[in-house]
Amino acid sequence: MKTIGIVANKGKPEARIVARELMYLLEARGARVLLDEHIASDVGRPDLAAALEKIGREAKLLCVLGGDGTLLGIARQLAGRSLPILGINLGTLGFLSEADPDDLPEAVDNLLSGKYDIEERTMLEATLVRNGAALASYTAMNDIGIAKGSFCRIIQCAVYVDDDYVATFSGDGVIVSSPTGSTAYSLSAGGPIVAPNVDMLLLTPVAPHSLTARPMVLSANQVIRIEVDAIHQEMGLSIDGQFGYRLEGGDQIFVKKSPHVTPLIKWKTGGFFEAIRTKLQGEWE
Repeated sequence: MKTIGIVANKGKPEARIVARELMYLLEARGARVLLDEHIASDVGRPDLAAALEKIGREAKLLCVLGGDGTLLGIARQLAGRSLPILGINLGTLGFLSEADPDDLPEAVDNLLSGKYDIEERTMLEATLVRNGAALASYTAMNDIGIAKGSFCRIIQCAVYVDDDYVATFSGDGVIVSSPTGSTAYSLSAGGPIVAPNVDMLLLTPVAPHSLTARPMVLSANQVIRIEVDAIHQEMGLSIDGQFGYRLEGGDQIFVKKSPHVTPLIKWKTGGFFEAIRTKLQGEWE
């Protein structure tokens, strides 16, 4: 009996309906289902409720119902578990998702028959250092962002790669992205689209006050160090654009490739490039 977890974003209006249908389909095929404890009662099955930690420990696969943000948050919490994740899109873009609510019967068939591939997506690890002491470490799937406050003047970000000085970018900040994150915040800041199987780190300046500052592609084996400074204290560190930490002048942020990966379940042919065409360029078929 295969154990499959279901996690859903309760903020999506259709989350309860889709979760219930997915649960019925899986149980009808003989699978054991573990439901996110925050939605189990809403679908009438409190007996299946489980904390995410238990799901990560006991499930063989995980279905995440929501948008890209939901999947990113779950991927960070499960970093190191190597639990394959299927994204079922209840959001707008759904760039990381492989299935839609209308595809549930096909999705269940693929999951239970093993008709899928696993894409291991690179994650990032960031460490914040202040006055020589490490304050915190974070894991991200998309990107690590350093940015000024909404109404503040520019900040300076001095960038080093393996202790070699690269440049100081004056502007709104910088973004360090994984290949997966190249289609997120970095893209809107003028960065390139990177195929998810490329082993690299992407450094993208945000609104730099320069005519020559450009995004840089770096080796995934390198460590990026960013030293921040400004005449104000309105600076922040963001993790996948979802939560952050206030920065002070002189802080150092070390970013490198994480030892963890996020295994995404995929079965569509030409999936990444099809997603580029349909979701980013609007070529709906």
